[in-house]
This record gives sequence, structure tokens and C-alpha cells, in this order.
Amino acid sequence: MGTSWDIDQAALASGFYVQMPEGYEEKLVERLRKRDEAAFTELMELYQVKVFHLLFRMLGDKEEARDVAQDVFYTVFKSIDSFRGDSKLSTWIYRVATNHCKNRIKYLGRRARGQKQEFNELSEQDSVESATMQTSSKIDRPDQVAEGKETESIVQRALSSLDEEHRTLVVMRDIEGMSYEEIQSITGLPEGTVKSRLHRARLALKEHVQAQYKGAK
Repeated sequence: MGTSWDIDQAALASGFYVQMPEGYEEKLVERLRKRDEAAFTELMELYQVKVFHLLFRMLGDKEEARDVAQDVFYTVFKSIDSFRGDSKLSTWIYRVATNHCKNRIKYLGRRARGQKQEFNELSEQDSVESATMQTSSKIDRPDQVAEGKETESIVQRALSSLDEEHRTLVVMRDIEGMSYEEIQSITGLPEGTVKSRLHRARLALKEHVQAQYKGAK
């Protein structure tokens, strides 16, 4: 199991960390423990966009991400007493969001929900990039815009086709930009296992992408 510092770095690397004035976080947590609704509103304002984007990347479905985000904040508010303060609040919320996301992926898998809707609403800077396929960050011509959106859509669908473990590893490493050490600290897997499973995940993603390109022709 990784240290709180390790997870803090993962939260920071993924853009999940929120800079607060000295002492503000402690006071916010204290107010949350008193079930202060105004404090909960502040927490939502600080983290709702970050939580939504993380879940969106993991789930590949806007409505699912919204539903899970509500569950995440409900859990945070209900379970704030279990926050010991040995890590940053953002780190703890990161864990809660990731765990909820993994559970939802497993649930959707059991339901055999099928292919998820595309990520067309994602802004350009939040577009998913995989190790096998990257969309251009600067596209000017209309035909290139259409091609870029089609490529992004194919990658999103391919990512949603992966199983929960493979999808999680690809998101952590290739989208969130986490180091192997950070992934290891979150998943509890040995670094060698992370690398080997990530390799298989990338191969599977590549196969899904290629199959969809062939089907589109």
C-alpha cells in the first residue's frame, strides 16, 4: 500500500489538487463534519468539475458520470468523519471518486450495457489520448476538424470496450499521466504487474481502434 504522499502526487498529477489558503482546508473539513450545508456547497464548487472530468474519462458516458458524481459527493458528505487528515482532502476525494467509478464499471459490465455514448462534449484540452492513438491539439480546416472528432470518437468507443482493469490502467497512465509508482500506490499492484497489464491493455485498445477503423471504411 502506498503512502498518502504517493496518492497526493497522483491527485496533483491528474489536475485534481485544489490549492487552498493556509488553514482553509482544515476549517472546511470541520464545517463538513458539523454537516454545514454551506460548506458542502463550497466543496461542490471546488471539486465538481474535476470529479466529473475524471469520471467522464473513466466511464465514457456523460450521464453515467453525472450520476456517479452525485454518489461521490453524497459519500464524501456522509463519510467525512472517516477522513483522518493524514492526506489532503483532494487525495481522499480522489480515492472516493476512483472507487465509485470502478464499482460502476463493474456494475455496467454485469448489465452488459454495451457500447457507451461518445465523448463529443469534451473540450479539446480534455480529449482522451492513448498510447496508440492521439488526436491533434490544433486543427484548423473543417475537414480536419471532422476527421479529428471521428478519431477521438473511435478512441473513446475503443476505450469503453476495455474491461474495468485495463480501462483503469490506460486512464491512469495514458490520460491522467500518472507514474508507475503512483499507479502502484493506488491499485496495490506490483510495478511489474502494472507494466505487464498496461501493455496488454494497450494492445487490446489498439485492436479495438483498428477494428473500428476497418468497420468505418
